[in-house]
Amino acid sequence: MRAQRNHTRTVHRGRVFELAVDNVTLENGVTVDLEVVRHPGAAAIVALTDQGGVILIRQFRYAVGGDIWEIPAGTLNPGEAPLDCARRELEEETGVAAQEWIAMGEITPLPGYSDEVIHLFLAQRLSPGGQQLDDDELLEVREVALETALEMIANREIRDAKTIVGLQMAAAAPPSPTQRDRPAGHP
Repeated sequence: MRAQRNHTRTVHRGRVFELAVDNVTLENGVTVDLEVVRHPGAAAIVALTDQGGVILIRQFRYAVGGDIWEIPAGTLNPGEAPLDCARRELEEETGVAAQEWIAMGEITPLPGYSDEVIHLFLAQRLSPGGQQLDDDELLEVREVALETALEMIANREIRDAKTIVGLQMAAAAPPSPTQRDRPAGHP
């Protein structure tokens, strides 16, 4: 036992997450109140084109005061599997669908105060789909070379954590069978 929750109090219940205050007794006997953002989880997608590009979105984020570069991502609906969320979000945000999906892992972006888990996926063998933006999504879709995206991280143009981790994981991943089987110089 690292901690025992004695009781919890919901402070705010919003559209996406809930803010609670948990009264917890730690294993050393100390009792504290901890604020916790309870989040349903999310899926984020590194969509690689056959030409070695990656699909990025430049999206307005009010909380950080402007536009930032991100990989497509979205919140899981109740009962929704992470892969189903990833498929839905890629098409809704970018207008692109993928035939090949590889789970790259999970990250916990804010473990000091949130239980959110983001499931990272690599999407390949892309084809046109149907973009369906929400009313509050103000974004631009752009394809850049994966190497360029990695340079954008180094130059601090990309500062979103899930995007940095996803792109780094995709760059470190071995090529898929479809990439290995492609003759040199052919897309």
